[in-house]
Amino acid sequence: MAVGRNNTIVTKFILLGFSDHPQMKNFYFVLFLGIYLLTLAWDMSLIILIRMDSHLHTPMYFFLSNLSFLDICYVSSTTPKMLSGIITEKKTISFIGCATQYFVFCGMGLTECFLLAAMAYDRYAAICNPLLYTAVISHTLCLKMVAGAYVGGFLSSLIETYSVYQYDFCGPNLINHFFCDLPPVLVLSCSDTFTSQVVNFIVGVVVGMVSVLVILISYGYIVTAVVKISSARGRTKAFSTCGSHLTAVTLFYGSGLFMYMRPSSSYSLNRDKVVSVFYALVIPMVNPIMYSLRNKEIKSAVRKAMERKHVLSHEHSFF
Repeated sequence: MAVGRNNTIVTKFILLGFSDHPQMKNFYFVLFLGIYLLTLAWDMSLIILIRMDSHLHTPMYFFLSNLSFLDICYVSSTTPKMLSGIITEKKTISFIGCATQYFVFCGMGLTECFLLAAMAYDRYAAICNPLLYTAVISHTLCLKMVAGAYVGGFLSSLIETYSVYQYDFCGPNLINHFFCDLPPVLVLSCSDTFTSQVVNFIVGVVVGMVSVLVILISYGYIVTAVVKISSARGRTKAFSTCGSHLTAVTLFYGSGLFMYMRPSSSYSLNRDKVVSVFYALVIPMVNPIMYSLRNKEIKSAVRKAMERKHVLSHEHSFF
C-alpha cells in the first residue's frame, strides 16, 4: 500500500476542480455557465429546427439531431456538478455517484465515436451512390445504426467503469479534477491497476479502430469519387458536405487520443484538466456551430422559421 494511505474504505470523493485558483472562482463560474447554456441552446435549437422543417427529414439530419442530443447529455453529465462545486463548498460526490458520472460520460463519448462513423458512411452513400442513396440509407437502417451506436458505446463504457470501480479505494479521496475522469480516479486506488489500464486501453483501441476504420474507408471512397467529378463547382459542393464532419472528427478523436491513449506515466493532472475542458465543454458547444455555419439547408430552415414567427406575431398583433 502506498505511503500516506489508510485502511478506511472510501465511500465518497472530493472533486478539487479549479480550487487551486480560488481568485478565479467567479470568472470560471461565469465562463463555464455561459458555455453550458450556449451548448444547450444551440443543440436544442438544432434538434427542434430539424424536427420542424420537413426538408430536413433526411438521414444526414437524423444523425445530426442525434449528435446534438448526445452532446447535450455529454456536457450535462459533468458541468452542473462542476458549477455547483465552484460556487459552493460542497465538492463531495459519492462513490456510486462518481462511478455513475463516469459511466454516463464515457458512454456518451464512446457512442459519439460510433455515431461519427455512421455519419461518415452516410456521406459515402450520398456522394458515391446518389441514385441508390434513399434505398441504401433507409429509415430502418438509420434507426439500427443509432441503436447500435448506443448499445456499443454504453456496453464498452460498462466494461471500462467496472474495470476501474471494482478496486479498493482507501484514501486519500481527493480527485484533482472537476469530474470523475479515468486518470485522476485510477491514481487514487490502493490496488494494482495494471489490469484496468490494459482493459481500458483495449476497449479504447477496439472502439477507436472500428469507428476510425469506417471513417477512413468511407472518406477514401468519397475522395476517389469527388476527384472524378469534372466540374470544380461539383467537387466543391461535394467536399462542403463533408467539411464539418471531418472537422468534428478531428477535434473529437484528437483530444480523445491525447487524453486516454497514453501511458499513465505521462499524465499531468493540472494540464489534463485544461484539455478536459476542451473536449468535455468546448467541443459539444462548437459542434452545432460547425454543422450550421456553412450549411445552406439549415440557414434556409432558420430563415423560414423566423419568417413564420414574424407572420404569426403580425397576425397576433392584428387581432
